[in-house]
Amino acid sequence: MYFIKPTDPHPITPGKAALLGLLCLIWLGTGLVGHDPWKPDEAQGFGLIYSMLQSGDWLVPTLAGEPYMDNPPLYYWTAALFAKLFSQLLPPHDGARLASGFYIALAMLFTGLAGRKLYGENRGWAAAIILIGCIGMLVRAHQMITDLALLAGCAMMLYGFAQSQERVKRAGLLIGTGMGIGFMAKGFIAPVLFVSIAVLLPALFQNWRVRNYFSSLGIAALYALPWLAVWPLLLYLHSPQLFADWAWTNNTGHWLDYAKSGPNRESFYYLKNLPWLAWPALPLAAWAVWQSRKRLAQRDDLHLPLVAFGAMFVTLSFVPHIKEVFALPMLPPIALLATASLSSLKRGAANALDWFGLMTFALIAIAMWWGWAGLLLDNHAKITLWLKNYQPGFEPEFQTAPFTIAIIATVLWLVLVWRVGRSMRRAVVNWLLGITLVWILAMTLWLPWLDSGKSYRNMVSSLQKVMPKQYRCVGYDYLGDGQRAMLHYFGNIITRHDPKYHCDLRLIQGENLSRPLFEEKRWKKIWEGSRKGDKSEHYRLYRKIEK
Repeated sequence: MYFIKPTDPHPITPGKAALLGLLCLIWLGTGLVGHDPWKPDEAQGFGLIYSMLQSGDWLVPTLAGEPYMDNPPLYYWTAALFAKLFSQLLPPHDGARLASGFYIALAMLFTGLAGRKLYGENRGWAAAIILIGCIGMLVRAHQMITDLALLAGCAMMLYGFAQSQERVKRAGLLIGTGMGIGFMAKGFIAPVLFVSIAVLLPALFQNWRVRNYFSSLGIAALYALPWLAVWPLLLYLHSPQLFADWAWTNNTGHWLDYAKSGPNRESFYYLKNLPWLAWPALPLAAWAVWQSRKRLAQRDDLHLPLVAFGAMFVTLSFVPHIKEVFALPMLPPIALLATASLSSLKRGAANALDWFGLMTFALIAIAMWWGWAGLLLDNHAKITLWLKNYQPGFEPEFQTAPFTIAIIATVLWLVLVWRVGRSMRRAVVNWLLGITLVWILAMTLWLPWLDSGKSYRNMVSSLQKVMPKQYRCVGYDYLGDGQRAMLHYFGNIITRHDPKYHCDLRLIQGENLSRPLFEEKRWKKIWEGSRKGDKSEHYRLYRKIEK
């Protein structure tokens, strides 16, 4: 690299590194255990993991006994292994969720290593802190979703590309393995991103047109080959139909059909939503690019994150059924660009970001304490009435351990935000301290309230009490994958696709109607219910009247 890395006037001492590591560990560990799988993504993801644990079939992902060929099974394998490893200490869903912590730790590690490689020895911590400080990471990083394995793979690829001009073999290993992890997590999106980045770097910037870079790409292809070939080959040998369902119906064919229709409103999703998903990293990244706009060709430390972000932004903007969680792979390159801005960020801008974070999180923390106390005391404040209406039937109770943790976290935050030394990292460290405080309060004081609204446990328990002792099978109408998964997990109720009505029980999700959904002469309603506070999901169980 030709760009001279700036000297950090405030180097990170071993003591500071230990404190930053502890902060990252607290942020990462909070919320990984202690609550049920939450709707919608966690419920569906854990359903696949639970089916794998129950059936012992680790080749074909299944949900409630039926093949589910949406994504390759790497994340489900990892989560199932964690669930088995911690089965004596944690319930299966909490053990499985530790896999998310594992992949986020990898994403933090390789983003930090890439930051250190590109911008100097003391910038690794800054890159990792900026990454996990992004608002879009807060909830998603603690959920059971396959996108976290893709995120880790992309971060590994970025570090490999950063090494590609100097350490050919290591770079090839990292790039190939990262692409393989991404492929086994989410399918063909990772190879597409790899090819896009690999082609654009030398096409746009002369510094990347060197032999070592192309040698690294060749070695990367060799390391990626087992990841790309073994599971698909085994799946094809097991069932050509399932292979076709995965490779064509749910992936390539779906993409091509979507591409033929051209851009639509969904294609501009990230233009509208990325500013808050990547806050506060995005404005810092934009400043780094803007400041170097006239000498961008010489700033080869910006080439990789800038090209990676551009390739990811364009590619991910044209995937079918865009959701905010799909933006996660864009966050590491944005975090790296933001890291580049720290040495040139004006003191006034840094102080403004610092005070904005302090005031924002102070107000949020006050509101969280106030709302929690209002629920507990059952006062008649507007916020209390709104919270009770949002989760009707929720009965708050005082819990000593969560309250103690919340008090300690709040006091420590007050102390630490005034003790963080003045440096270019102060604003981003204080931001992470604030977002960690809010997350701790959410996962202690507010966890029962959140779990009440997002868990299916009570609804399934109510249904299970009226289930007949003898029945052939349970058909379903309009049930989502997450609901079917939680029926299997909490109630051992396996629902089947039954278009010809052979099953003698039928579970229907629909609106809360007064009239029956089936003919009363053939079907008898034996149960009706919903989750607490959920007005959009209402369930009815019918039993066929035998003639």
